[in-house]
Amino acid sequence: MIATGRRSLDLADAEAARLYRALVLPRLIEERMLKLLRQGQLSKWFSGIGQEAVSVGLVAALHDDDWVLPAHRNLGVWTTRGVDLELLFRQLLGRAGGISGGRDRTFHVGLPQHRIVGMISHLGAMAPVADGLALAAALRGEPRVAAVLVGDGATSEGDVHEAMNLAAVWKLGVLFVVENNHWGLSTPVSEQYACTDLADRAVGYGMPGEVVDGNDVLAVREAVARHAERARAGGGPALIECKTFRMRGHEEASGTDYVPAEQLAAWVARDPIARFEERLDAAGVVGPAEREAVQAELRDRVERALAAALADQLPRSTPEAERARVHAPPAPLRRAPARAGDAATAGAGATTEMRYVDAVRDALRTALAADDRVVLLGQDIAEYGGVFKATQGLVDEFGRARVRNTPIIESGAIGAALGLALDGFRPVVEMQFGDFVTCGFNQLVNNVATTRYRWGAAVPLVVRLPVGGGLGAGPFHSQNVESWFCHVPGLKVVAPATPADAKGLLLAALDDGNPVLVLEHKRLYRSTRGPVPAGHHVEPIGRARVVRPGRDATVVTYGAGVAWATAAADRLAAEGVGDVEVIDLRSLQPWDRETVVASVKRTSRALVVHEAPLTGGFGAEVASVIGHEAFMWLDAPVTRVGGLDTPIPFAPTLEETWSAEGRVEPALRELLAF
Repeated sequence: MIATGRRSLDLADAEAARLYRALVLPRLIEERMLKLLRQGQLSKWFSGIGQEAVSVGLVAALHDDDWVLPAHRNLGVWTTRGVDLELLFRQLLGRAGGISGGRDRTFHVGLPQHRIVGMISHLGAMAPVADGLALAAALRGEPRVAAVLVGDGATSEGDVHEAMNLAAVWKLGVLFVVENNHWGLSTPVSEQYACTDLADRAVGYGMPGEVVDGNDVLAVREAVARHAERARAGGGPALIECKTFRMRGHEEASGTDYVPAEQLAAWVARDPIARFEERLDAAGVVGPAEREAVQAELRDRVERALAAALADQLPRSTPEAERARVHAPPAPLRRAPARAGDAATAGAGATTEMRYVDAVRDALRTALAADDRVVLLGQDIAEYGGVFKATQGLVDEFGRARVRNTPIIESGAIGAALGLALDGFRPVVEMQFGDFVTCGFNQLVNNVATTRYRWGAAVPLVVRLPVGGGLGAGPFHSQNVESWFCHVPGLKVVAPATPADAKGLLLAALDDGNPVLVLEHKRLYRSTRGPVPAGHHVEPIGRARVVRPGRDATVVTYGAGVAWATAAADRLAAEGVGDVEVIDLRSLQPWDRETVVASVKRTSRALVVHEAPLTGGFGAEVASVIGHEAFMWLDAPVTRVGGLDTPIPFAPTLEETWSAEGRVEPALRELLAF
């Protein structure tokens, strides 16, 4: 228990009244929500009764243009920021007029006009997003901060560690506000951490830490204001631990039977509203009669807004409308003006022979030069140029502010990129190896991919993933990751097989205005050369390319499989065995069904090839569509070839056994002979 010493009230009457109103309004709403829950008109509620001083004190201390990232007990953030109550109630009740239109519940939404970015259920995930929002302010030279609220339980999550470390390293204006309510569902803090106070961890990150009485709105406001001003002056982040208590269950169904009665009683006596009322009386401001009038006014306001929300219709939609909600419209990058002597001015169709990796770098250079919103994030990408040297030299041209080395924080880097994207930047994150994206899986799948669908915000974000085998790199540096992500609504996935596409699809991803994963095959980086168009060359996402026309069978593939299939088709043609058409999908989500189905209808045979293990691979999706849409034209079963259903081995001889490359030609021969 923290000290209960009285803090003097030094407020003007109007300011004291504003703080009182701000404390009372969420309490009145909560009490009404609990009634609706008991009546079956509300599906779920996470109560913040008794914790209002944290949210109210925080918002009262910040500027209106500072970002706040609340959690599920921070109703006071929304009300103190002046969010329209009818809109808020429609959101809480799942009505059509809510922020998400019924697509997500409670506070899993954002309101950029109020500088609020809500949570996802995976606790701690919003901490790196706050880093990105603070970085956006720093890049613009704006004295704004981002305050992210996390619970005591969430501080055990890796995302919180990664975010605090990154904010300290980059001296970002982030306030990590820990709402320590002493219980993580039924787990007491004694079983959550071994330090005396969570604020003690701050020194390990190189930032100040402070324990605050979280049931004292003035103490919270003063501490937040002080650390916010330090952050605005370039002092970097801070960890503010607000000691408070959860008076009700984690959510209402769980109850509080596990809480010792004496602990609960002690915190009831520290109710933040009652304590503030005592101070108002001692100071002779906002007396009992005025407080009663405030409560009556607010209660009436709540009832009127609630009645309007309850009268709103339940959401209705169509499959077409729901699919359209998933992605934002295109938002092309700015184009650099042509300069005399540039290759781009040499005339339409000007090309330069390049390796695949050089085409990637050319795309990044083109984007960085044209649009100052483009920012590169990743491990070792600055002076070192990245493990595969795809960013070599870019830091010399564009500076460390825009070509940024991160610590080893895949999840933190992707979360920070989300924050940058939400505030108007165009981040490009490089995973050192595609395999390591598993460490950022939650951010990509549950946070980045769902944001547009949930609350309508565009997320123009690109993640570059060096993937694939053929280099003897073993199980953890050779994987193909496409099937993990093609199943996730909200993500787009492209897989260039040529230098021209390596540039054109990467720039298309930056033009797309949505989260796009670019799968760059490591073996192709230096083994593949070809002509690359100059300037801002874009290859449309979702459009396949016929690499080799043919009439007897169709091979559908992508990435490394394109060269395998083309070589096999050429050998069969030379033998007079058959004339095989090869299609490079280039884009996997979305993929070009029309081109594939039309080809199979002409050739009557189909082979789907990918490097990844066969079972559950993306090729199964392609084969299924062919089997359904071209069934009446097929003269043979649709065939698939992929890697063995084992991890990728290290020894080159074993990897050759694992690889699908040697199985493509035999499969084609069998298909043509059927």
